[in-house]
Amino acid sequence: MIKEYKTISEVVGPLMLVENVEGVTYDELGEIVLPNGETRLCRVLEVNGNNAMVQLFESSAGINLAESTVKFLGRGTQLKVSPEMMGRVFDGMGRPKDGGPDIIAEKSLDINGLPMNPAARDYPAEFIQTGVSAIDGLNTLVRGQKLPIFSGNGLPHAELAAQIARQAKVRGGESNFAVVFAAIGITYEEADFFAADFRRTGAIDRTVMFLNLANDPAVERIATPRMALTAAEYLAFELGMHVLVILTDITNYAEALREVSAARKEVPGRRGYPGYLYTDLATMYERAGRKKGQEGSITLIPILSMPEDDITHPIPDLTGYITEGQIILSRELYRKNIKPPINVLPSLSRLKDKGIGDGKTREDHADTMNQLFAAYARGKEALELMTILGEAALSDVDLMYAKFSQEFEQKYVSQGYNTDRTIEETLDIGWELLKILPKSELKRIDDEYIEKYLSEE
Repeated sequence: MIKEYKTISEVVGPLMLVENVEGVTYDELGEIVLPNGETRLCRVLEVNGNNAMVQLFESSAGINLAESTVKFLGRGTQLKVSPEMMGRVFDGMGRPKDGGPDIIAEKSLDINGLPMNPAARDYPAEFIQTGVSAIDGLNTLVRGQKLPIFSGNGLPHAELAAQIARQAKVRGGESNFAVVFAAIGITYEEADFFAADFRRTGAIDRTVMFLNLANDPAVERIATPRMALTAAEYLAFELGMHVLVILTDITNYAEALREVSAARKEVPGRRGYPGYLYTDLATMYERAGRKKGQEGSITLIPILSMPEDDITHPIPDLTGYITEGQIILSRELYRKNIKPPINVLPSLSRLKDKGIGDGKTREDHADTMNQLFAAYARGKEALELMTILGEAALSDVDLMYAKFSQEFEQKYVSQGYNTDRTIEETLDIGWELLKILPKSELKRIDDEYIEKYLSEE
């Protein structure tokens, strides 16, 4: 028997205090019934004796303290799941947003799933092809990895996110691949861009979309990434699919967390974010991976815009600790009209060595990757020297490296947002660029590969 309470004592912003409650637990879902019969959702944030502090999912406007009633449902926030989710668009709370019918649920899952047990994890070791050369060739994404994209305000991370969602595939297993895309705190314009892009290219058929808009309540923003990860866990570990989860923008999620923390009068940590921001992000990120004995997998790409392009800001800083590398977008390359403006030198995929080589990508991948990194870094130094001392101060070899650096950005990194390159095409472009340098400079590549790939015309 669900008990109803008429004991609301105060409402402050998104928080409400209900007195004299019995048997209510942390994170339990509740319903507020207004005098006009309208119902609104809330969840329990804190239980202190017989008093429960609850957080409203919607506006507090119109709540009459004396007349409104609250009933607690005895369960946490849940997502209805079924194979019918594919190709559908939901709001941040898992309600259909595309005008289609409600999902006929196979089951309802609590969105606060547990991080994966480290002992049950299988090591990520299979290549995922994104079709983006700067990622596939140099900072390879591996199935089961957590690889964030660090962006800045105004940089085209939305276009890159849509491109990866559209193009990503596990080679040889395309039919069993799905994308779960969650947009957190975005504008109508961005939401429209993602939905239209996925429909235009047909990518929507293998995608589950969750759209949380900037004018939606902060508490819904906190639920959205968990909705997406719950859907991914169902597809991966119950239907055996390989799932790529893209979350954009984690900065909006952390801002919502800060807003709710401030309303609760918690002691703030770095830059006003709650002290548990690291733990909170980890409980989300660590739900991705591969499980021993399970066919499916979850690969996670969280995207976050760094405030003021500051990589030491708490959100990118903590994300970097939890995840396995980062892809960094560069404002300098963006100004040069490089698309996508991926800055390959500070970018890193810690698991790339596990997903490349013979039988996964191609035998020459590791050697060419190291050579391209080294040559690009030296070319950038040569260009800086040229700016200071003039072209005459550079040796012939340095001039070749300077030319290589410019060609590398134009032909390898820059490919537009509609070009889907296979890993073989990416590697071949790398070899074409290495022809700019004399063979004596290719010190990081096995002679066997130079003979095989450099002499081919």
